[in-house]
Amino acid sequence: MTRFALGALLLAGAAPLAAETHVIAPGEGAQERLQEALILAEPGDEIVLEAGRYTLTDGLSLDVDGVTVRGAGPAQSVLDFTTQQGAGEGLLVTSDGVTLRDFALENPKGDGIKSKGADNIVYHRIRVTWTGGPKPENGAYGIYPVESTGVLVSHSEVSGASDAGIYVGQSTKITVRNSIATDNVAGIEIENSRDAIVTDNYVTRNTGGILVFDLPGLPVMGGGNVLVKNNLVSGNNTPNFAPPGNIVGGVPRGTGIMVMANEKVWVEDNVVMDNPTAPFMVIAYTQAFDDARYNPYPREVVIADNTVDAGARDPDLPGGEMLLAAFGGTLPPLVTDGLADPGSPDVHPLATHPDIRGWSLGLSRQGQPLAEASPAPFAAPAYTSPWDMGDIGAPAELEARLK
Repeated sequence: MTRFALGALLLAGAAPLAAETHVIAPGEGAQERLQEALILAEPGDEIVLEAGRYTLTDGLSLDVDGVTVRGAGPAQSVLDFTTQQGAGEGLLVTSDGVTLRDFALENPKGDGIKSKGADNIVYHRIRVTWTGGPKPENGAYGIYPVESTGVLVSHSEVSGASDAGIYVGQSTKITVRNSIATDNVAGIEIENSRDAIVTDNYVTRNTGGILVFDLPGLPVMGGGNVLVKNNLVSGNNTPNFAPPGNIVGGVPRGTGIMVMANEKVWVEDNVVMDNPTAPFMVIAYTQAFDDARYNPYPREVVIADNTVDAGARDPDLPGGEMLLAAFGGTLPPLVTDGLADPGSPDVHPLATHPDIRGWSLGLSRQGQPLAEASPAPFAAPAYTSPWDMGDIGAPAELEARLK
């Protein structure tokens, strides 16, 4: 053998093994066969779920980087957790560079798909459904990435979650687009996260449509730099069915887009109709807290040019009938509590388009009870130019995986 040929052979031996495709069919033993494939997969492998219904009795997990799990479509490849034992999530992902696409989960006992610390993850054409409709016994979150850098959720659908249908928490570089959230407590929630785009989604029949929150006591603080654009937020009128003690249990039925204790949230070009408590709500965190890192006030929130109806006609608020009477039968579409960060008097909590009318609860301190509110018409200052949004949203590499 010549020296050249030997060298070529050694190089070939050092090359990574070719990625493999693991095809899983429904039927007897699907639980074991699918979990085994998820464990034995190598980076770059693809796990293909053939069309059919997979009856699963336990949750699944994936901890291998760079794996794709692909079904035949969210109506064709269905992971059915109706007989799941225990209370865990349907699928837990703890590895980076994972792509989940074209399959569904039904009736998981806990969350639908949770990915924790999983950077650069894609959820595409994923459906999570609790088929019995809104119930407090349903799992908390449908699509649930947390503590990640790089999250893309696209063309997905969640219904029936007892907290949030699509929830992204404590993460950065996020895009949630072209998805549908119905019959959840919160349709889409961005919590303690930065650099997020929420666009082109349809959010209806939830208690609240789109929520942008920052909460105390979590490992990652300081949510902000969020763009909420081109969404249809309509008919969110489902009574709140969150289990007792859940923070979203305080979201009034009929909330359209709600921003709480966040900074630099830009809301524009959305269609916000038939949300009977408040099309737009911008408020401070309402409860007591002892986290010194936490800022409970909204800062630099902009309600820009949106298509919105006249306002609220059936508010789920204490004294709602009296409020309606005071405002002539319809509450203006924007409600705020009137609070601003006392430590940053030069930072406006809120600016709006001049055509969007508002009213204020007239509170004077964080945590003040609503019984002490002094409702009155409210006019926020007009906004100026948008800030630079060139570096927010999911990395382009995640979008490229879908081509």
